[in-house]
Amino acid sequence: MRSFRRGRAAIAAAALLVTGATVLTVATAPSMAAGCTGYVGLTFDDGPTAGNTTTLLNTLKANGVRATLFNIGQNAQNNPSLVQAEKAAGMWIGNHSWTHPHLTQLSQSQINSEVSQTQQVLQQLTGQAPKLFRPPYGETNSTLKSVEASYGLTEIIWDVDSQDWNNASVDQIVQAASRLQAGQIILMHDWPANTIAAIPRIVSGLSSRGLCAGMISPTTGRAVAPDGGTPTNPPTSGPPTNPPTSAPPTNPPTSAPPTNPPTSAPPTNPSGGCTATYHVINSWTGGFQAQVDVTSSTTITGWTVRLTLAAGQTISSLWGGVNTGTSGQVSVRNASYNGTVGPGGSTNFGFVANGNSSPAPSGLTCTPA
Repeated sequence: MRSFRRGRAAIAAAALLVTGATVLTVATAPSMAAGCTGYVGLTFDDGPTAGNTTTLLNTLKANGVRATLFNIGQNAQNNPSLVQAEKAAGMWIGNHSWTHPHLTQLSQSQINSEVSQTQQVLQQLTGQAPKLFRPPYGETNSTLKSVEASYGLTEIIWDVDSQDWNNASVDQIVQAASRLQAGQIILMHDWPANTIAAIPRIVSGLSSRGLCAGMISPTTGRAVAPDGGTPTNPPTSGPPTNPPTSAPPTNPPTSAPPTNPPTSAPPTNPSGGCTATYHVINSWTGGFQAQVDVTSSTTITGWTVRLTLAAGQTISSLWGGVNTGTSGQVSVRNASYNGTVGPGGSTNFGFVANGNSSPAPSGLTCTPA
């Protein structure tokens, strides 16, 4: 935060991009439209990175698939030839902020800087401004959404978390991908070796279920055919990840408004060390996206949040933490990158769940490590 045996190539056209002593084979992968009953979005965050992105591109091409790559702006600036290789390989390129910060902890002007710098460098390198934005850590709020809207960006979270950032094995990454349904999106990353090793098996598993890799529609935020068409078997539900189309408010609220009250639970602080506050970010028929904010009155180096889901609610993906609970009893331990919280500071984790967003989960507690 890396070499693999290439499988049988399915490459429609090839070219060579030479940069210094590095030679990258790039190609436009076939759309795999024939025989597809639906499409899914394969996404890879945090690139481009020297020593990783080339292998990722070659593996995707060898397996005849295209993917959406959410690039970090400063990585793109430092590796311009790799961004151009991504474009030449037929990949879709999205904005993943300039430095990968916790955007929900920044001011609107700071968020704007993170988004605008990345838009600018990616447009310079590819000739086209990104249309998709993935917030680092999946953390979002209305301030960020208003900035996204001002640049015409559609916010893309995910339906399935591969957990490759959490050292998931190849088998675990493949198993996560097996949960994908038509229209859905999986979170993966540019840098884990296990992710690249899992790609051939992911593609084979999808194909066996009539699913193909597609593009993410800037209009709906869902996976569609590579030419932008609608899938043959579109999903009946999913998180509405596209940003608002109206102009950003002059003084936006600090959190997204509830969409299906009651959507929040009162903050709890039984231990005196940390406080957990739950609120719903988005809801749709059959599912919702929620976020839990963790604040602390003293310095803590780790935390665990516990809550009980309401009847019919089940978590389908979670980020910013590790769920060690079972069934409706959720026990989320901090991820490695967000365990430390200073006095008056905060962090959060989020999840996508099946079921109705109301009532809110009960028994919300936060315990410091």
